[in-house]
Amino acid sequence: MRCASMFCQQMNMDAPGIYSKGLLVCFWVPLLLSRWSGVRGQTPEIIQTPETLSVSAGEEFTLNCILKGSGRPGGVRWYRGPDRNQPAIYTQKDSSPRVTRLVPESPTDFSITISNVRPEDAGTYYCVKYKKTSGTEVEETAGKGTVVSVIATPSQPLIQAPLSRVEAGASVTFNCTSDRFSPRDITVTWLKDSRPIYPLRTTVRPEGESISYEVWSSVEVQLNKEDAKSQLICQIEHNTLKSPLKQRFSLGNVLRVPPNIRVEIDPPPPVHLNNTVTVTCNVENFYPNDVTVAWLENNKSEAVTDEPPVQHWDGTSSLKSSLVVKATEERNLSIFTCLVRHNSQPLVNKTATLIIRSYAEGIDSTDRSEGDMTVFIIVAVVCLLLVVLVVSIIYLIIARHQKGKDPTSVRLHESEKTSAATNQEPDPNNVTYADLNFEKAPEKSPRQVVEISQQSEYASIQAAKPPANDENVTYADLDMVHLSKAPKRPAPKPEETSSEYASVQVQGK
Repeated sequence: MRCASMFCQQMNMDAPGIYSKGLLVCFWVPLLLSRWSGVRGQTPEIIQTPETLSVSAGEEFTLNCILKGSGRPGGVRWYRGPDRNQPAIYTQKDSSPRVTRLVPESPTDFSITISNVRPEDAGTYYCVKYKKTSGTEVEETAGKGTVVSVIATPSQPLIQAPLSRVEAGASVTFNCTSDRFSPRDITVTWLKDSRPIYPLRTTVRPEGESISYEVWSSVEVQLNKEDAKSQLICQIEHNTLKSPLKQRFSLGNVLRVPPNIRVEIDPPPPVHLNNTVTVTCNVENFYPNDVTVAWLENNKSEAVTDEPPVQHWDGTSSLKSSLVVKATEERNLSIFTCLVRHNSQPLVNKTATLIIRSYAEGIDSTDRSEGDMTVFIIVAVVCLLLVVLVVSIIYLIIARHQKGKDPTSVRLHESEKTSAATNQEPDPNNVTYADLNFEKAPEKSPRQVVEISQQSEYASIQAAKPPANDENVTYADLDMVHLSKAPKRPAPKPEETSSEYASVQVQGK
């Protein structure tokens, strides 16, 4: 200002004619100089909005930065985070392809837009004004910052399984991972054929605050034969998802069911000489359908054609391989071996021996069998007859024993009639019998009446009422009763060799 005043005074003295022009210059120069000094002394201010911002991954967001005041010359830059040593996401000379300035030529508006937002874009953004000092730029002022959080959906789950197959009955561990999601809360569920199974553990990393997270979950599954068609599902739920994310894995990809092997000979040995024989190798219930079959006859390879495999409802398969041979004498006691290789596993073998018999041996065996059958039938019949005979004897003994218990029973024994005097043949019409009658009679001695007729002879014994001394007849016994037809005579003589008699024995109680 002093220089300007001196300049005006000198100008008036040297050129009074141009007083009016000098006066105008002297008025504007001090005003301009005072304006310049006021501008250079003002500190610029940055207004940054908004304070917080939430955006979904894949979208775009805008950060506002308005510069108030001029300050010293220098550029404006944008940083994510407080570290000024990291590369800026935007400068007036360089920027990321996803970052654009809203008003490119504005000296006060330095707002930017970031497109195709990623989880790593989350953080606190700062708009920074720089000034030049001694040829270098230093920070002059900065905005308060804008906190940006990115809502990121989890990535598609990935199931990690064993690299090689395991046999049915073994337990297998599966892992499921998903990453690049935010916020941190997430739920992992395991399903086997729509049935939930509990995981061994589920971990979300990192533990603290982060721009994005990763989840890791594991489960143990015991495989069985029916799992060839089963599916394992890893399901993830997050608040950024409209429906759960699912990843499916077929348990058949890691399952191996070894085959059951049987070797059969049809017809069964021993077989007749020169008959056609089929040797069949049954390879049953294996998974996967990866099997090869080979034949050996007495350790010599035989070429065969296998039937197509048959698949069962549970996903397993079965296969038949047959070898047709003729039962020659040279093949007697030959050993046939079926070699099976399943799913690149070691060979498994089963054997069968062919036994051949000649035609003569067959006839002899047939005759022997028929003779054995005849003997068996005869023995069976004899045993049956013996059983019937024994039963009959037992029945008769029991019947006689029961009859002998009757107190009024009479035992009659008839001996063969002998006669030394005559050789008269017995008349078949004659009937000999004994009759015992126990009736009430007058109290007198018993009478014996013997009547003999032409057609019948009998002995009749009648017993009167027992006396008062309580004696009773317990039984009557006729021994050696021999009645025959003879002329009437008063009484038999003792000296005759042939006699007939009746004996009655009375026994007191």
